[in-house]
Amino acid sequence: MDKSLYIAMTGASQNTRATAIHANNLANVSTTGFRADYAQARAMPVFGETHPSRVYAMTERPGTNFHAGSLLETGRDLDISVSNEGWIAVQAPDGSEAYTRSGDLAVDTAGILRTGSGLPVIGNAGPVALPPFESIEIGIDGTISIRELGAGPESVAVVDRIKLVNPDKANIRKGEDGLMRTRDGAPALAEADVRVATGFLESSNVNAIHDLTEIISLSRQFEMQIKLMGNVKENSEVTARLLQLG
Repeated sequence: MDKSLYIAMTGASQNTRATAIHANNLANVSTTGFRADYAQARAMPVFGETHPSRVYAMTERPGTNFHAGSLLETGRDLDISVSNEGWIAVQAPDGSEAYTRSGDLAVDTAGILRTGSGLPVIGNAGPVALPPFESIEIGIDGTISIRELGAGPESVAVVDRIKLVNPDKANIRKGEDGLMRTRDGAPALAEADVRVATGFLESSNVNAIHDLTEIISLSRQFEMQIKLMGNVKENSEVTARLLQLG
């Protein structure tokens, strides 16, 4: 009887974890360049000092959906999207190098090029710092060209180049902050073959209908597990009364 209770309890708790994964996907359905997480459940034996006669359910996040989202045209000079496979290198809050597909860029008051979430974009020698400019252009290879304040239209200078990388998908993982990092923590090498398109943003690749359907299904499973725990309790009480009669 305790086996049934244990299975139902772990099933209910893991349903909650799976719901959280799909809810996070739904919450980021409008986040630029977001990559959805997968969720799967499997049975795991309980190992200990005795024979593993107990089995519990375990929800895990086995990987990330790397399929590209759709492109949204904005016409803005600082909006870029990665045209093929690859990532934009940024500096994470802890100072490490991380990677994103979010290309809604902006320049802060100090001239630092940042993503829409405020992360500095990495160039040839660290975060990209720009002098005051009249106009800016980002080339397909990430090269940043500007016309400085007061300069003529012919005075266009290349000031930096956005670091674009394309590490093997098997060697990168997604952190809780939504950023990609190499599994060993080492910075990925810049790739000359990665291209960007200016004036476009990549949407999230979340399938809202799929995730919403999964949440509904998980909610029903959760209710079933709770009902099973109630049945186990009733059976235990009946058994106790029978023993008392004996």
